[in-house]
Amino acid sequence: MDGHGWLAERFTEQRAQLRAVAYRMLGSLSEADDALQEAWLRACRADAGEVRNLAGWLTTVVARVCLNMLRSREHRREEPLDLQVADPLLGPAPGGDPEQEAVMADSVGVALLVVLDTLTPAERVAFVLHDLFAVPFEEIAPMLERSTEATRKLASRARRRVRGSASAPAVDLARRRAIVEAFLSATRGKDLHALITLLHPDVVLRADKAVIPTPEPVTVHGAEPVAEGAMAAMRRARFTGPALIDGAVGLAMAPHGRLRVALTFTIADGLITAIDVIAETGRLDRLEVAVLS
Repeated sequence: MDGHGWLAERFTEQRAQLRAVAYRMLGSLSEADDALQEAWLRACRADAGEVRNLAGWLTTVVARVCLNMLRSREHRREEPLDLQVADPLLGPAPGGDPEQEAVMADSVGVALLVVLDTLTPAERVAFVLHDLFAVPFEEIAPMLERSTEATRKLASRARRRVRGSASAPAVDLARRRAIVEAFLSATRGKDLHALITLLHPDVVLRADKAVIPTPEPVTVHGAEPVAEGAMAAMRRARFTGPALIDGAVGLAMAPHGRLRVALTFTIADGLITAIDVIAETGRLDRLEVAVLS
């Protein structure tokens, strides 16, 4: 087998791991695949025959490509074309494989993708490589052109963003998370009865003007109307998962890791008494989103 064939075989063996790295870096499967293609071309041009740790070297090559893509994205201050969403509740616009993308988002955690999207490129690379894939800071620092200690601080800042600042005790958060996850499961499973049992008889749902959109905010009262409305709105929703939103358990809808809709819940005595659905950009920007441990 020639050198090119050998490298192709090794690259194929590592592809799933490399794709996982790229997806967490970029938040988009299509961009992750683009990054892998560019990384393969770079690997072909390099002399990999003398590399002792090929898996680690390939991870570094992919990370450098992703870093360049993140910096280019930040410089342009615009979203990739595949992030354009006609209706935030319906998922991404046509193109690619939205079902596969949604499965990947669920496996990684929607909240984590949302938080990663708020980090600088250097913070994102440092955190993803070190905290998620155990790459030593000494190997990350050169690609960021930082010292090892500075790289360590980048990951630490990112880690604090990921953890957030929960305001409720862990036990209370666990109870509320169970209720919110039951809400998501009931809406996805089209189980109206289960959904109604989670709601207070006088529950109120408030949705801002950008959710549907409508000329005015929408308010719905009562367990059955709220349940029916939630079922209708959520049955096609993708990229949705539990998150810590302003210190409380909520739901984040985030195609490609970009927060589009947030649901916050008021819970009393084990029942949901109010749901706020937020889609206005200004309101979303003011939310602190973190990962539920």
